[in-house]
Amino acid sequence: MTEVANILNAVYNALSAAFGPQNWWPADGPEEMIIGAVLTQNTTWKNVEKALANLRDNNLLTFAAIADTPLAELEALIRPSGYFRQKSQRLKDLAEAIVNAGGLAKLENLATAKLRKWLLKQKGIGPETADSILLYAFARPVFVIDAYTLRIGKRHKWLAESADYAKAQKLFSQNLPAEVRLFNEFHALLVQIGKNFCRPRNPRCCDCPLSQFSRPLITGKTSL
Repeated sequence: MTEVANILNAVYNALSAAFGPQNWWPADGPEEMIIGAVLTQNTTWKNVEKALANLRDNNLLTFAAIADTPLAELEALIRPSGYFRQKSQRLKDLAEAIVNAGGLAKLENLATAKLRKWLLKQKGIGPETADSILLYAFARPVFVIDAYTLRIGKRHKWLAESADYAKAQKLFSQNLPAEVRLFNEFHALLVQIGKNFCRPRNPRCCDCPLSQFSRPLITGKTSL
């Protein structure tokens, strides 16, 4: 195991000890997970839960149902998630694309690289949303990078300030076993650090479970 892998393993153990199992994604099945992934863009999960509850109450937590629902009705139901006009169109477009592709069972047969490429072709689906869907809905070992992970990585000098999504993903993917459960938990634990300690303003560095890891992963420089 390399030095970087050893440190990332220690980071994961420290986070697990601090927060315990996260059991992400909070959804009842892959369809709800994917719908939530679209709705959570640029908002908090609390707001997403309200929108999901509205869809659930109206039996609209399937892609077939969403594809058949008028856009104005979708807009009203997902309004709590913010950007509701934009998200309702994206959600409807995605639902129609999945239905036309033969459903999730058909997409499940695609190799991870091809499935990722298909997801990224859908309007409004960027790398973070696509990788979240791959990991949490399709159980593919793809490490999800979000704003929390980038901020934590750069502040702790694991990543260069110029590091982008792809470089950050490479850091974790190349130095950790390609295991769905590990990637799932690690991502969720980093979100906990980002929300509660490594905040954009007034970070709680002294109390942070990662305070001991604030150094480059490769001696003398950042790793990427």
